[in-house]
Amino acid sequence: MSSSHLSVQFLQQQAASLLLYQSVLEGDVGQAFLQLLETLQQGDSLAGFKAYGRWFRALATYGQSWQDYVIAKILQDANPFSDRVQRQDIQELPPALVAAAKRDLQALQRLSQCNSKQVSEWLTGQPVAWIAPMGEETVLHEYESWEKGIDALAAHYRQRGTGLFARYSALSWQQGQLWGISHPDPVQLGDIIGYELQKEALIKNTEFLLAGYRALHVLLYGSRGSGKSSLIKGLLNQYAKKGLRLIEVTKSNLKDLPAIVEQLRDVPQKFVIFVDDLSFEEDDEAFKALKVVLEGSVTARSRNVVVYATSNRRHLVREFFSERPRPSEGDEVHAWDTMQEKLSFRDRFGLTLTFEPANQDTYLTIVRHLANQAKIDLNPKELEFRAKQWATRHNGRSGRTAQQFIDFLSAELALF
Repeated sequence: MSSSHLSVQFLQQQAASLLLYQSVLEGDVGQAFLQLLETLQQGDSLAGFKAYGRWFRALATYGQSWQDYVIAKILQDANPFSDRVQRQDIQELPPALVAAAKRDLQALQRLSQCNSKQVSEWLTGQPVAWIAPMGEETVLHEYESWEKGIDALAAHYRQRGTGLFARYSALSWQQGQLWGISHPDPVQLGDIIGYELQKEALIKNTEFLLAGYRALHVLLYGSRGSGKSSLIKGLLNQYAKKGLRLIEVTKSNLKDLPAIVEQLRDVPQKFVIFVDDLSFEEDDEAFKALKVVLEGSVTARSRNVVVYATSNRRHLVREFFSERPRPSEGDEVHAWDTMQEKLSFRDRFGLTLTFEPANQDTYLTIVRHLANQAKIDLNPKELEFRAKQWATRHNGRSGRTAQQFIDFLSAELALF
């Protein structure tokens, strides 16, 4: 048997010997690699070229080198080691489990070291295209031998999690499950001008959550376009690397909220459940579900989950004149109490932050800040004049209006 066949067989043995990290090779790229090894082992060079083409195409789809792909999969992998080390110190884990993880890291590193020279040798010396490493920096890239990075890898799992929570910082709940958001809003806290007291209070509460203290559920109430939603999204970009995750839940899915919270209870990361434009109708199931999460039930409140909701309404539950109790009303003895419960629903949030409409000075300050970010070169007086005109003709003074004005102005100056 040739040296190339021995090399192929050795890599096949490494792949077959994995004890914990088998799923690293279960994706389309990993399976294409294993199929390449199998084809080469059979000695069919033409089939080998075809198998290599399938593997190369799969890698090119991800835009990663083979080694970078393997490392990325390791960092996201959910297995008994990565799950337990998020909740326990690595020194407290069974030695056999840690040894198995080290053994797998060693095997996966050997598999990842497959290079163009080796593949060319397998394919009868023909040169092959190859995707070079991108120079990424991760906890494993720093170690010559990956098994020596086991402690750093454990710390990574504790902070970043595994699976969806390792891959995505922003997620949404749809059709009864979590979905990752590949391109979350990049807004930064520094982009939000004004409302400094509200911003400070929300940041402080979020840091309580990240530190493991009992944080409060928060209602951000106020005028449209004042930056309530952007402030919550900005928190994610500020604290994602510290373990914060944002889960967007629409009003139509609020009925699932207790189940979502229960699913997150034992996950080490900290979660903000983001509900935008919150309001309820009478006898709304979502109202009851959110009330359970805000007030608690027999089950202890989860310490790693808070609800941050925005609303434009003073009262979150709509009040109709027909609902107001009359002396002759006999269908409900406590009709007045029921109405008051609905109207005081926002009191169930531990912290309510109010966002007043932007005055002219605040609006123009936001415009100047955004214009500077967009590198708009316009006379300051003309900029202010046009910004005032825009607010008058469109949606009034707000951060959203300012952003829309700057977006329009940037395009106009670029094209005309």
